[in-house]
Amino acid sequence: MSALVEIFADGACRGNPGPGGWGALLCYGEHERELWGGEAHTTNNRMELTAVICAAEVLQRPSRLRIVTDSQYVMHGMTQWLAGWKRRGWRTADGKPVKNQDLWQRLDRLLEPHQVEWTWVR
Repeated sequence: MSALVEIFADGACRGNPGPGGWGALLCYGEHERELWGGEAHTTNNRMELTAVICAAEVLQRPSRLRIVTDSQYVMHGMTQWLAGWKRRGWRTADGKPVKNQDLWQRLDRLLEPHQVEWTWVR
Protein backbone atom coordinates (compact mmCIF):
# COMPACT_ATOMS: atom_id res chain seq x y z
CA MET A 1 0.00 0.00 0.00
CA SER A 2 1.36 3.41 -0.90
CA ALA A 3 1.58 6.55 1.22
CA LEU A 4 -1.48 8.34 2.54
CA VAL A 5 -3.69 10.26 0.12
CA GLU A 6 -5.98 12.76 1.80
CA ILE A 7 -9.20 13.67 0.01
CA PHE A 8 -11.17 16.71 1.14
CA ALA A 9 -14.57 16.54 -0.55
CA ASP A 10 -17.67 18.71 -0.48
CA GLY A 11 -20.85 19.21 -2.44
CA ALA A 12 -23.70 21.69 -2.28
CA CYS A 13 -26.92 22.64 -3.98
CA ARG A 14 -28.97 25.85 -4.26
CA GLY A 15 -32.44 24.51 -3.65
CA ASN A 16 -32.76 20.78 -3.21
CA PRO A 17 -33.10 19.87 -6.04
CA GLY A 18 -31.55 22.71 -7.95
CA PRO A 19 -28.21 23.76 -9.43
CA GLY A 20 -25.34 22.13 -7.57
CA GLY A 21 -21.59 21.89 -7.44
CA TRP A 22 -18.86 19.79 -5.92
CA GLY A 23 -15.18 20.10 -5.23
CA ALA A 24 -12.38 17.86 -4.04
CA LEU A 25 -8.78 18.43 -3.01
CA LEU A 26 -6.38 15.48 -3.12
CA CYS A 27 -3.16 15.78 -1.11
CA TYR A 28 -0.31 13.30 -1.48
CA GLY A 29 2.93 14.35 0.19
CA GLU A 30 3.93 17.64 -1.43
CA HIS A 31 1.44 17.22 -4.28
CA GLU A 32 -2.07 18.65 -4.49
CA ARG A 33 -4.77 18.31 -7.11
CA GLU A 34 -8.05 20.21 -7.23
CA LEU A 35 -11.15 18.87 -8.94
CA TRP A 36 -14.56 20.47 -9.32
CA GLY A 37 -17.76 20.39 -11.31
CA GLY A 38 -21.48 20.85 -11.18
CA GLU A 39 -24.88 20.00 -12.56
CA ALA A 40 -27.82 22.20 -13.51
CA HIS A 41 -30.42 20.10 -11.70
CA THR A 42 -29.33 17.83 -8.86
CA THR A 43 -29.46 17.31 -5.09
CA ASN A 44 -27.07 18.09 -2.27
CA ASN A 45 -26.53 14.38 -1.56
CA ARG A 46 -25.67 13.62 -5.19
CA MET A 47 -23.09 16.42 -5.19
CA GLU A 48 -21.55 15.17 -1.92
CA LEU A 49 -21.23 11.67 -3.42
CA THR A 50 -19.93 12.98 -6.75
CA ALA A 51 -17.09 14.86 -5.03
CA VAL A 52 -15.75 11.63 -3.50
CA ILE A 53 -16.37 9.61 -6.67
CA CYS A 54 -14.47 12.04 -8.90
CA ALA A 55 -11.56 12.14 -6.46
CA ALA A 56 -11.42 8.33 -6.33
CA GLU A 57 -11.52 8.10 -10.14
CA VAL A 58 -8.15 9.84 -10.52
CA LEU A 59 -6.30 7.41 -8.22
CA GLN A 60 -4.00 5.18 -10.23
CA ARG A 61 -3.07 2.51 -7.68
CA PRO A 62 -4.41 1.05 -4.44
CA SER A 63 -3.74 3.58 -1.70
CA ARG A 64 -4.36 4.44 1.91
CA LEU A 65 -7.06 7.10 1.84
CA ARG A 66 -8.28 9.55 4.44
CA ILE A 67 -11.53 10.98 3.14
CA VAL A 68 -12.59 14.16 4.92
CA THR A 69 -16.22 15.19 4.47
CA ASP A 70 -18.94 17.20 6.17
CA SER A 71 -21.52 14.73 4.83
CA GLN A 72 -22.69 12.22 7.40
CA TYR A 73 -24.85 10.82 4.58
CA VAL A 74 -21.77 9.83 2.56
CA MET A 75 -19.70 8.67 5.54
CA HIS A 76 -22.49 6.64 7.18
CA GLY A 77 -23.59 5.28 3.82
CA MET A 78 -20.16 3.80 3.19
CA THR A 79 -19.34 2.73 6.76
CA GLN A 80 -22.70 1.69 8.23
CA TRP A 81 -25.47 1.28 5.65
CA LEU A 82 -23.82 -0.14 2.51
CA ALA A 83 -23.51 -3.75 3.66
CA GLY A 84 -27.19 -3.90 4.60
CA TRP A 85 -28.30 -2.29 1.34
CA LYS A 86 -26.35 -4.88 -0.63
CA ARG A 87 -27.66 -7.74 1.51
CA ARG A 88 -31.25 -6.53 0.96
CA GLY A 89 -30.85 -6.10 -2.81
CA TRP A 90 -30.39 -2.31 -2.64
CA ARG A 91 -33.36 -1.75 -0.34
CA THR A 92 -33.37 0.29 2.86
CA ALA A 93 -34.23 -1.27 6.22
CA ASP A 94 -37.90 -0.33 5.62
CA GLY A 95 -37.91 -1.94 2.16
CA LYS A 96 -37.69 1.20 0.00
CA PRO A 97 -35.24 1.48 -2.90
CA VAL A 98 -31.93 3.10 -1.93
CA LYS A 99 -31.75 6.67 -3.22
CA ASN A 100 -28.73 7.43 -5.42
CA GLN A 101 -28.06 3.70 -5.89
CA ASP A 102 -26.12 4.41 -9.09
CA LEU A 103 -23.65 6.62 -7.23
CA TRP A 104 -23.36 4.33 -4.18
CA GLN A 105 -22.52 1.37 -6.44
CA ARG A 106 -19.96 3.42 -8.35
CA LEU A 107 -18.32 4.67 -5.15
CA ASP A 108 -18.27 1.17 -3.67
CA ARG A 109 -16.46 -0.18 -6.75
CA LEU A 110 -13.98 2.71 -6.78
CA LEU A 111 -13.03 2.44 -3.11
CA GLU A 112 -12.81 -1.38 -3.05
CA PRO A 113 -9.04 -1.61 -3.74
CA HIS A 114 -8.18 1.09 -1.19
CA GLN A 115 -7.71 1.16 2.56
CA VAL A 116 -10.15 3.92 3.58
CA GLU A 117 -10.39 5.98 6.75
CA TRP A 118 -13.33 8.40 7.03
CA THR A 119 -13.17 11.69 8.90
CA TRP A 120 -16.23 13.83 9.47
CA VAL A 121 -15.94 17.59 9.96
CA ARG A 122 -18.68 20.12 10.73
